[in-house]
Amino acid sequence: MAKGFVEVKTFISKYFSKHSETLETHQDQALTSHYYKAKKDEVFRAVEELFSSPSEIIAVSKERGEITAKYKGKRRAFVVATIIMVRPFQTAVDFSVTTESGMPIDFGFSRNLIVELYDKLDRQFPSLDQSRS
Repeated sequence: MAKGFVEVKTFISKYFSKHSETLETHQDQALTSHYYKAKKDEVFRAVEELFSSPSEIIAVSKERGEITAKYKGKRRAFVVATIIMVRPFQTAVDFSVTTESGMPIDFGFSRNLIVELYDKLDRQFPSLDQSRS
């Protein structure tokens, strides 16, 4: 019975929310933190480029490793990207996305945006499997 409850809760949080974020360990495998074999500055620049036109970068803090942006795609969203160097040539990237909408749900848009952003980074940098680190 508990397993069924967890599955229902996961489904509801995936599609009936307007906020998604990545974590080191997440029930939704697509929303686990991604690690790349690259320098922090390279990954930081690549994440900045993800939010070039038509999106708008609101704030950049290289010291904290954060980029805050307004995503202006199919829907509008507020995105915070965190880029942290874990070790030399090992950089972690996390996202927090909140859909800007009058409705209390986004039908999975915030989750899917994170997946899309990670896909773009995965094409640029070699991924590191954290289970082997």
